Amino acid sequence: MYAPFELDIPTDLPGALAALANGAGETVLPIAGGTNLIVDIRARRERPDRMVGLGEVDELKGMEFGPERIAIGGRTTVSDLLRAPEIAREAPALIDAARLFGGLMVRNTGTVAGNIASGSPAADLVPPLLTLDAELTLASANATRTMALDDYYLGYKEDARTPDELITRIAWPRLPANAVNSFYKLARRKGDAITVTGVAVTLAAADGRCTRARIALCSVAPVVFRARQAEALLEGRALTPALIDEAAAEAAAAARPIDDIRASADYRRHTALALTRRLVGQAWDRLA
Repeated sequence: MYAPFELDIPTDLPGALAALANGAGETVLPIAGGTNLIVDIRARRERPDRMVGLGEVDELKGMEFGPERIAIGGRTTVSDLLRAPEIAREAPALIDAARLFGGLMVRNTGTVAGNIASGSPAADLVPPLLTLDAELTLASANATRTMALDDYYLGYKEDARTPDELITRIAWPRLPANAVNSFYKLARRKGDAITVTGVAVTLAAADGRCTRARIALCSVAPVVFRARQAEALLEGRALTPALIDEAAAEAAAAARPIDDIRASADYRRHTALALTRRLVGQAWDRLA
């Protein structure tokens, strides 16, 4: 059984932020889809005194498609992403991740902000967003700030969000014309499974050279991360098989995997290398 907790259900964003701020001496947690949080509460990993339900806060929904940037509300669900043709055109890696995200009921309720805020090393939506240079808007009752998603994670299950803040918005610049964005999830079955190794890649090119390289990996380290040294090897250069191999090796070397019931650390390191090589190579072939 769940430990007892109080539940607030505000109807607007100011009410939700006020409820989060009014928690002196209490553990107060926001809840939207709850697909991760409820599991943690049942397992007694989380023991909230009070929860703030976000299901009625419509300001956290919706998508904006501007001429230069795309933005989505934190309460956007995985199914919302799959129903948006513009997301499929402008962020195909995000759709790649969404298609294999849990089961249908999880996709219908699980939110983008919740997947980010859970802090899971296996958060499938985070690698695509990292390769899109996504930024988060964090709001409290007293202030609003914006930060790069790449700066959000501080360690395993540790992040830059304070207890009185919500992730209200996720935004990223549109991809340049000559760019490829993709994600691959390796798991023990095709759907409704936790990722063993996940890799997202964005490459852009001009005049036969790579002008932008983004590589992000999940399930192979305490946090989802960008392989910056691998990216630096690629940018400004024409990609050869040897260079792609070198970048893939750098990405795998940045991993800090563990052994668990889904895979060994050695297997994760091997697949991090193999999937990075594959996705970068496929992206470059398409650009060429």
